[in-house]
Amino acid sequence: MDKVTAARVFIDVAYSQSFTASAERLGMSRPMVTRYIEEMENWLDVRLLNRTTRKVSLTTMGESCLKQVEEWVAASELICNQVKPVGELSGSIRIASSISFAHAQLMPAITAFMQLNPNVNIDVDCNDIHADLIKNRIDLAIRIATSPDPSLIGKAIARCDSVLVATPEYLSTHPVIKVPTDLLQHHCLGYKGSKQHVWNLHQDKVHHAIAVKCQLTANEATALMQAVQSGAGISMLPTYLANTDIKNGKLEKVLKDWRPKPMDIYLLYPSREHLSPIVRAFIDFLSDYFEQLPWAL
Repeated sequence: MDKVTAARVFIDVAYSQSFTASAERLGMSRPMVTRYIEEMENWLDVRLLNRTTRKVSLTTMGESCLKQVEEWVAASELICNQVKPVGELSGSIRIASSISFAHAQLMPAITAFMQLNPNVNIDVDCNDIHADLIKNRIDLAIRIATSPDPSLIGKAIARCDSVLVATPEYLSTHPVIKVPTDLLQHHCLGYKGSKQHVWNLHQDKVHHAIAVKCQLTANEATALMQAVQSGAGISMLPTYLANTDIKNGKLEKVLKDWRPKPMDIYLLYPSREHLSPIVRAFIDFLSDYFEQLPWAL
């Protein structure tokens, strides 16, 4: 069996602590994962994992050699890419992204990257809950925030603006909105997570915090987008998600002169050490791809 693949399987199981979870993530059967682990243990002539019916954990020897195995796999990938023709990448990368950004903007970018690099496989984990990058074997996370997680390494690649929107039909059948306090007369759609929904709006140097009443809440932006499109009310949505419908007239901006504070879109990764050529190339690609802010209004 391929020793590099066996090493990758061992690393994945070491972090997932589950043969089944690693099998699903790696796209192989559970028995095959077991065979690769056995191959690693036979190769090193040592037991690497403790197995029980409920849990998988590293043995003392497994803990002591995990870092060296990770370094060996990283080195093997580096050597393989160095001997390939210039510009040719191969291998896999695992990316984490919010559902809405993956849906609206990331997938076209990934498609373009794979067309340039046909030997690269990409696995996208779409989740609005920030996963532990190391535990979940995430190579690169795309996160939107005012400031990044200080425990991670990364860079801002684009700005994320938000806007208040509703359908023309909704606005035509409800009270006119001229100032932020007029929102109190409307059906507002908010993000789940707090009892009080405060929308912070800015007009030049003036700031207004309005506590809106949300009859409908959701924990994900595309769900709120669907509700807005259905005429349920007004919501604050990222322009990367709403700009197409705004431009084609399906949605209208509300309080055009009042805008939420922008955030940044970050590419984050656990460490600069042993960053694979694929991850480096993908970071550079996304930085260039989103340089023009295709979702800007």
